[in-house]
Amino acid sequence: MWFDPQQTGLYLGQCAQYCGTQHAKMLLRVYVQSGDEFNRWIEEQSQPAHASAAVSEGQRIFETTACINCHAVAGTAADGRFGPDLTHLMSRENDCFRAAPNTPENLKLWIQNPDAIKPGSKMPAMD
Repeated sequence: MWFDPQQTGLYLGQCAQYCGTQHAKMLLRVYVQSGDEFNRWIEEQSQPAHASAAVSEGQRIFETTACINCHAVAGTAADGRFGPDLTHLMSRENDCFRAAPNTPENLKLWIQNPDAIKPGSKMPAMD
């Protein structure tokens, strides 16, 4: 795929190549930024996530279950490499293989039953 943007902004697309069930319906979001904006984003992404008190129970569950075997979160014991890095998960507009808006409700559904959002996902249902 080739993309040659002429101005900054958000460009949306939909992958038309079928690479298997895991990648079907892949939404593409291309953010075109100035060099300074991009460098600032890179710096932010290299920092550990800042957890609030409201997420401490979720963090405890994440760190004491099988989640850490597949996923990494900077600044925690989670260093899995099979699944995506979740350090800045809630800063993303979409997740769950870009198949759904990144909301607390969709994240809960994704964890409990990934096939409800993305049939054929290799993410196990964590109930």
